[in-house]
Amino acid sequence: MMTSAQIPAFVQAVVDTGCNIVAVTGGSGFLFGDADLSVKEYEFAEPHIHAICAKYGRWDHLATEISQYLASIGRFHPVAAHAWKPLSS
Repeated sequence: MMTSAQIPAFVQAVVDTGCNIVAVTGGSGFLFGDADLSVKEYEFAEPHIHAICAKYGRWDHLATEISQYLASIGRFHPVAAHAWKPLSS
């Protein structure tokens, strides 16, 4: 199981694979960004991501803390201004 102290190394390991790991706006989660990779890039990154997951173990209990760390280093996905406006009928 991952510890808080391992968060920076975990994030760097994911970044080193080429994945754009970012916090989800709201500070409660994060995305690896592997969907942004080309097929060739994904084929390279996939075994590395699996190895990272095996090395660090479960991190679900740290999702908010990981998200906050990502935001603190500028790795976040901003919400578009219109995203929170109610739908009009």
